[in-house]
Amino acid sequence: MTEEYEECKLYLKDMDEVFPLLGKFDEHISLVEESFAVRIIPRGDELSFQGKKEDVERVHALFEELLAVIRGGHFLTTPEFIYALKLAKGGQGREIETLFNDLVLITDRGKKIRPKTLGQKKYVEALRAFDIVFGIGPAGTGKTYLAMAAAVFALKNKIVQRMVLTRPAVEAGERLGFLPGDLHEKVDPYLRPLYDALYDLMGAENYLKYREKGVIEVAPLAYMRGRTLDDSFIILDEAQNTTHEQMKMFLTRMGFGSKAVITGDITQIDLPGTQLSGLVEIMSILENIPEIAFIHLTDQDVVRHNLVQKIIKAYEKYQNGKG
Repeated sequence: MTEEYEECKLYLKDMDEVFPLLGKFDEHISLVEESFAVRIIPRGDELSFQGKKEDVERVHALFEELLAVIRGGHFLTTPEFIYALKLAKGGQGREIETLFNDLVLITDRGKKIRPKTLGQKKYVEALRAFDIVFGIGPAGTGKTYLAMAAAVFALKNKIVQRMVLTRPAVEAGERLGFLPGDLHEKVDPYLRPLYDALYDLMGAENYLKYREKGVIEVAPLAYMRGRTLDDSFIILDEAQNTTHEQMKMFLTRMGFGSKAVITGDITQIDLPGTQLSGLVEIMSILENIPEIAFIHLTDQDVVRHNLVQKIIKAYEKYQNGKG
């Protein structure tokens, strides 16, 4: 039985659409031709797709989706193209336009924060729809950064009145009184990643202004005890390092008009001995409450260097082998 072959064309408005679509030195063409039985021939502002019928249809649909994204004002990067190509190979190419057009926040410097994977898009949708969201997954999946972007958006649009960010200071055993300096000096090393993200999302000057007014608070988890937080967007980061008591304490701080996001990586637990992680335990405790969202991100949602995905997979394989 002979395979069906097909040829179809895609017409571009001008040469400004060619570079983001085809990449530097047409590298996107090479990536496609390595993945599909398709040959792409660019002729000025026209692209011709030739090859196996099924593959031509998929690649043509992929380029149509990406062209719509580019025409919507988004400059397509090569990592984004590679992810879109992966979706097309998995038969999910029609979801590309909605993914790249989902805007979470525009920073003061004009940077557009968007989900970069389907897992991140599902997470962002949960952040908008639920008052309590758990974002669980490995490093590099954007779970904390996207939560903070959603919090900055809520703050700037007066959906909430304040933003509270917290982490358990495991290395200090939460016995912060024994550390030298004032509160800021004591906890700064543990909270530095949160400051860095805030500087990127808001700018250092805006962050300092909000912090001085008490609108933004960054504090260790130990300082949440005994408080009720109304009209707040509260983020608990590194939640895999909470105990049962700490997790319960944090979740019961939430007041009226507030949202809480809990992020963590259950493969990176730093609690001493055999102590059970509050994040691991809470998945069973709250799993039947429909108003709470649990979003599980995977190595497929890692948006750092592509080697990070391979490192995560290697560790998972190693851990499974030990088990």
